[in-house]
Amino acid sequence: MTETNQHGGDLDLIGRKYNIPKKELINFSGNVNPLGIPDSIKEAIIENINCISGYPDTDYISLRKSISSYTNVDIENIIPGNGATELISLFIKTISPKQALIISPSYSEYEREIKLNKGNTILYPLKEDNNFILNVDELISSVPKNTDMIILCNPNNPTGTAMDILQLETLLKHCLNKKIYVMIDETYIEFTDPNKKISAVSLVSSYKNLFIIRGTAKFFSAPGLRLGYGLCSNNKLINKINSQKDPWSVNIFAAIAGEKMFKDIDYITKTKKLISEERKKIISELKKWKNIKAFETESNFVLIKLLNNNTTSDDIFKKLISQKIVIRDASDFPFLGNNYLRFCILLPNQNEMLLNTLKTIIEN
Repeated sequence: MTETNQHGGDLDLIGRKYNIPKKELINFSGNVNPLGIPDSIKEAIIENINCISGYPDTDYISLRKSISSYTNVDIENIIPGNGATELISLFIKTISPKQALIISPSYSEYEREIKLNKGNTILYPLKEDNNFILNVDELISSVPKNTDMIILCNPNNPTGTAMDILQLETLLKHCLNKKIYVMIDETYIEFTDPNKKISAVSLVSSYKNLFIIRGTAKFFSAPGLRLGYGLCSNNKLINKINSQKDPWSVNIFAAIAGEKMFKDIDYITKTKKLISEERKKIISELKKWKNIKAFETESNFVLIKLLNNNTTSDDIFKKLISQKIVIRDASDFPFLGNNYLRFCILLPNQNEMLLNTLKTIIEN
């Protein structure tokens, strides 16, 4: 692992490497909601602290009911997990694809899990000359005959681009006919504009080959809870996944928090408003700069490309880390080079500070 290619949330490793106390770092690399965890979660855990002496419900009925109300997906089509990562692993292990196609650049864990299960991986590149927007018809025509799984993140990390529900259904129909499973990671879906209809959740009941994964680390600012959930109407597949899943993989505090957070309408509304307003302001400002290209984003992070060949993403990372600011050097993502950076949206004053600092470094 190189000095700039750490996981976005690994402030411990970054702090040790650069001898900076973790609490002093301003983290623009983790893509986590800047509002912090909802008060409803804090209160729920404090009020139920004694629950640690018991086990969670093995069927997680109350948690699944809460998720069901939040997503409008039937409770029997919901499987909780120890973060999105456990569900990615379980789904891939259960299907055990011989050949998976991954829309890329994207999260490295997908490819890692395929390899661990002895499968072959094909990375399908999003094209920069199309601003990393996927052409569904081109994808469908390019899928090899022996492909048995397609994996995509929607909105995609690190590009921020997304497919809408019509495009997703076109892909799902093709894959259903070809007996191809589709795993859609919707980790960042709640940051999107709901009017754009990007989520595939409404398609769950219609497509037995669809498995949607969501987490609570980013939107609800709770990575330490390790709570995620899968959505799938293929009951045989759900049962098979549950048979391979460790019992009580969702700890009791995560289960309690999940019963509350999805009902916290004030927090959800406040987050969407903040991210939407700041996203527009940030993109508008970046579009004025001459030494970068900023890509439109549907999520809570922004990908930029440095246009000055004398400056690399590593250069920018080091200059910012010297000021205790952490962004993501995106050069380790497939198909991206050493001139790509990604940073997430934080509070207005923090975003203004980052933009002013970046402008001084990049534009002068």
